[in-house]
Amino acid sequence: MLSQKEGYRVAADCELLELPRSSHYYQPVEIDENKLEEKIEEIAEQFPTYGTRRITHQLRRPPYKLRVNRKRVRRIMAKKELLLSVKGRKCCTTDSQHTYPRYPNLVKVLEISHPEHVWVSDITYIRLFQDFVYLAIIMDVFTRAIRGWCLSRVLDQELTLTALRAASETRTPEIHHSDQGVQYAANAYTDLLKEHDVQISMAAVGIPEENGFAERFMRTIKEEEVDLSDYRNFADASNQIRLFIDDVYMTKRIHSSLGYLTPVEFEAAWRQSQFQHAIPLRMA
Repeated sequence: MLSQKEGYRVAADCELLELPRSSHYYQPVEIDENKLEEKIEEIAEQFPTYGTRRITHQLRRPPYKLRVNRKRVRRIMAKKELLLSVKGRKCCTTDSQHTYPRYPNLVKVLEISHPEHVWVSDITYIRLFQDFVYLAIIMDVFTRAIRGWCLSRVLDQELTLTALRAASETRTPEIHHSDQGVQYAANAYTDLLKEHDVQISMAAVGIPEENGFAERFMRTIKEEEVDLSDYRNFADASNQIRLFIDDVYMTKRIHSSLGYLTPVEFEAAWRQSQFQHAIPLRMA
């Protein structure tokens, strides 16, 4: 039993360190190995491309809230054969043989500092049982949020235009970045960007890493959704992709580049911090 004097000292120390008083009395609880293995397998099944670092951070988040270190997670994942092997990556093919104007890369050394600073875009194909369909996306680089997307049976200009229109319904970027594919260079697409005073930026031909943010999202959706699904038809593919983007990628899948938050969590936290910083200015 703490004396009154000791209780005051604990309270003062916790206040100085900005910690809840309960943390002073916290005693770590050893996690049962079998239960931890079950939780790791559960996360690995839901997010099959997660490595040891992301699974460790996921275990520390709700609903698990486990105090566990990465070495222990790595050991269990090795035991369960859940460690990922390094795979070769395929570059997306792009039709850049056209006569439309080209634009310089404006984001190569740009420090992206806020939402809607830079949007990136890309196209990939998805195999159905008997044919292919095509997915176009628009992503906000700062938050990693998907602002718009379109799935189509046809690889044409309407595919990318539909994704751009969906993204532009409520937001407008300062810069739009893409590869030099004909769907992005065509007049209909660039004219729509210019109407909204958006600067146009393009990656160099044959250097997919210059559109790396969009490329990484396409790799994610292929590995974590498309490659794990057998779509019955176009409607099924569209519905499952929508569920993945809205219910998994945006609200459940954590990103190391976002401090192990989801895009929705990260953007909400950023906007809250901006609001709090603005309050003293208004009062002044």
